[in-house]
This record gives sequence, structure tokens and C-alpha cells, in this order.
Amino acid sequence: MYRVFESLDALVTIVEDARSVPMTSNCVVPRGDVLELLDDVREAFPGELDDAQDVLDRRDDVVGEAEREAEETRSAAEAEASETLQNARSEAERLVAEAQEEAARTVAEARHEAERAVAEGRRQYTELTERARDEAERMTHAGRAAHDRLVADGQSEQARLVSQNEVVRASHGESARIVDAAHAEADRQRRECDAYVDSTLAELEAALSGALGTVSRGRSQIWHGQGMQNMQQNGHGPQNGAVAHGRSGTGMDFID
Repeated sequence: MYRVFESLDALVTIVEDARSVPMTSNCVVPRGDVLELLDDVREAFPGELDDAQDVLDRRDDVVGEAEREAEETRSAAEAEASETLQNARSEAERLVAEAQEEAARTVAEARHEAERAVAEGRRQYTELTERARDEAERMTHAGRAAHDRLVADGQSEQARLVSQNEVVRASHGESARIVDAAHAEADRQRRECDAYVDSTLAELEAALSGALGTVSRGRSQIWHGQGMQNMQQNGHGPQNGAVAHGRSGTGMDFID
């Protein structure tokens, strides 16, 4: 490009120094020198100018081609984005369906396990109650039989002593002692029977309390988990301290 400026400066100098034509604004310049300088200018221009001119000549075609390529690219991008979005929605729906099925299965299993635990607790309660009742009845019958036997023995001994004239006076005291001893023994056996029945019922009460506590905790965990899931799905929790599904959360609201 430096040669171009040099050649243009030389042309300007030639024109300025050229001899004027009388009576006109024209001048006489040396043709050979001017043509030589113009050739230098032409040769000094870089080849990129020709390429640029070609681009300018083909400007409309290039712009149209670029617009077509941009439209094709945009359409392809929109189609790919639509397909990707549809695939994402399908995958999300599939995951949600699987999660719902898993949650339903877990809740059903937990409910079944709770019902089984309650049934087992009731069975054990019935069995222990019947066993304690039978044992109490057996002990009561045994105490009554012993009491009746001792009373009968005392009465027999008293009658025997009374029937003997030589020991009538002594028999009164002995018979009273025997009768008192019989009553005391009967009272002792009755107290032992009552204590055994009371301890057996206390053990039964402790076992039933443990079983009911286990069942209560299990059902409380089940309902607490279901309530939390409903709160997450609905986007809000229970108001004013209320527990989901009307449960108190203590595990005692379902014990009759």
C-alpha cells in the first residue's frame, strides 16, 4: 500500500508541474510517465481487493445463502429442543409414576405389617388373659378346697372331742384352737392365691402394655410418614398444630 501512496503523490506532482494550455484550464502531461505510475498503482493494490469486489458483487447471493443456513439451523435447533423437551417430560412422568407406585407399595406393606402386629397382640392378649383366668380359677378352687377340708377336719375333731365325756372341757379349747388354725391356714392360702393371681395379672398387664406400645409406635410411624408425604405433595402442612389424617401422633388414638 505504500507504493500506491508514492505513485499517487508522483501523479499529483506531475499534474501540478505540467505546462498549462493557453486560454484553458488544461495542462500537458507526459503520457508515458503517467501511464507508468498508473501501472504501478494497479500492481500495488493487493489481491484481496479483487476478492472483496467479488464478494460485493455476490453480496445478495451470500446474504441469501447465510439467511437460508440460519433458518435451517434455527429450525433444526427448534426441532431438537422440542424433541429434548418431550423426552424430558416423558422421563419425568415415568419417574413420577414409578415413585407413586413405590410409595403405594410401601404404604400397603406398612399397613399390612401394622394389622398383623395388632392381630398378634390381640391373640397374645386373649391367650394370656385366658391362661391367667384359668390359673386364678384353679388357685381359687384349690384354696377353697383346702379351706373346706381344714374346716371339716376341725369340726370333726371338735365333734370327737365333745363326744368324749372325760375330755369335754379340754376339747372345747382344742377344738377352738383347731378351728382357728384352720381358719388361719385357709386365710393364708387365700392370701397366697390372691398374691399369685395378682402377680400373674401384673405380668400379663406389662406384656400387653409392651405389645400395645410396639403397635402404637408402628402405626404412628406409618401415619406420620403418610402425613409428611401428603404435605410434600400438597405443598403445605397441617394448620394450627393439627396432624395429617386426623391422627394425634401419640399412637393412642386407634386403641379402643
